[in-house]
Amino acid sequence: MLRLLLIAVLAAAPAFAQTADWEKKWNAAIAAGKKEGSVVVAGFPDPVMRKEIIPRFAARFGIQIEFIAGRSSEIAARVRNERRAGLYAMDVFLAGPDTTAQVLYKERMLDPLRPLLILPEVTDASRWKNGKLWFADPEERYVMRPFSGVRSQLHINADHVKPDDLRAAADLLHPRWRGKIASEDPATVGAGANKAGRFLLQMGEEFVVKLYRDQKPALSRERRQMADWLARGTHPICLNCDEDNVRPLQQEGFKIEEIFELPPIAPTINASPWLLTVAGRAPHPNAALVFANWIVSREGLEIYSKGFGAPTLRRDVDESFLKPAALPRSGVRYFDEAEWQWITTGRQEASERVRKLLGAR
Repeated sequence: MLRLLLIAVLAAAPAFAQTADWEKKWNAAIAAGKKEGSVVVAGFPDPVMRKEIIPRFAARFGIQIEFIAGRSSEIAARVRNERRAGLYAMDVFLAGPDTTAQVLYKERMLDPLRPLLILPEVTDASRWKNGKLWFADPEERYVMRPFSGVRSQLHINADHVKPDDLRAAADLLHPRWRGKIASEDPATVGAGANKAGRFLLQMGEEFVVKLYRDQKPALSRERRQMADWLARGTHPICLNCDEDNVRPLQQEGFKIEEIFELPPIAPTINASPWLLTVAGRAPHPNAALVFANWIVSREGLEIYSKGFGAPTLRRDVDESFLKPAALPRSGVRYFDEAEWQWITTGRQEASERVRKLLGAR
């Protein structure tokens, strides 16, 4: 009996040691993070961060968040300029796939994130829908993807366009919608060119020319302006409006709806609102560790999911408030807009083909 008890104690010893090890590191990081005083987080202008994440994190850990808000391109330019001057001012990036892959990762501005993740509720593979933490980069060490949701193909103003009016991609070419569609300019780098590249890939050159030339879409670089056009009904079909601008209008009572399926275009998933990375030579390494773990914990991601309306990859986050259409379904083959190869090579090639195609006509 004593022998069996001794075997059980020895078998359990590694687990106890592992528990003590992460707790020791975690408590030490929190204490050191408080001494560092703050963590500098860079991301797009985000009311969820400002109103919910920042006060909750500060209250829980006694560490302030200094939030650097801006477009991804602006953040990338700022980091480049700071690094040229020998400055390392940022700790954590919450950025989109393009900036993350093409700037932060490609230009070696990051330190490995995986070794910093120590909370058991984060590292436990059973807590994640994929059965593991999803690292998007080739080494699976730098870029963590906490979100994956179905993305709408476009938005409509239901006072002017009925969902049944747009059952297939070809319906966008109906003469009644000429001059009624809004899009980011497909001839410039950005979401407009990315969407047009998808259309080219799945619908062909003729469709792209008819949509972006013959239908005479209104082009803008400002998504807020496109959302305003959508709400007022001057351009009741919007190819590139985003949730951040549309949601407040829906709350005000505008009948703006999302179209998720537009066959034969494959339904789309993305990594919105952000991918998580940590800056190389972060000035507040301990605070950065605490923030990186907490933001992808159940508490952190549930706050973000509710505030942003985006499905996470955690199994234990409440999703009852989400639109069913936004949740990926098993057995459906989706086009992943955040897939690494598409971001780094495929999208750029397709977008360049679009620019040449439209410029040649």
